[in-house]
Amino acid sequence: MLVTFKELPDESRVWIYQSNRVFTSEELNYIWTYTCDFLKKWTSHGSDLQAGIDMPYDRFIVIGLNESIKSATGCSIDSSIRFIQTLESKFNLVLLDKMNVTYRVNNNIDYTPLKNFRSMVKKKLINEDVIVFNNLVINKKEYRTQWEVPASSSWHSRYFKK
Repeated sequence: MLVTFKELPDESRVWIYQSNRVFTSEELNYIWTYTCDFLKKWTSHGSDLQAGIDMPYDRFIVIGLNESIKSATGCSIDSSIRFIQTLESKFNLVLLDKMNVTYRVNNNIDYTPLKNFRSMVKKKLINEDVIVFNNLVINKKEYRTQWEVPASSSWHSRYFKK
């Protein structure tokens, strides 16, 4: 059952898929519509799941699930992964590779493999104040409050330790 992302309670589980690039306007429209269609039909053991979508910065897909109504199971999570894989294939995107980092310097959002990020830290090309997108947040409240944080306040902080 599709609801607006805003309607989901703060405890709702979130999955964040970062894209290796900004979506075009055509891709945005397609992804939004296609994801809404998927979420309208998304079920767990035959029961509808209450879910919503957010697409910040035209390069992230955030799916929220109200688990107080019904939790996702292995099969329903698998179906969502297959859905994301379909988007990757259709638009030649990288959405599932968690070994990449998206970060913001001023108003520019960049995406790089984790090994490059570590190298930039080592070379002091970026510092611990750089804003990173912490895609390991687990619920909507954390998404709102701990998703865009200085690297020093996220799991990325380990790379800045001497």
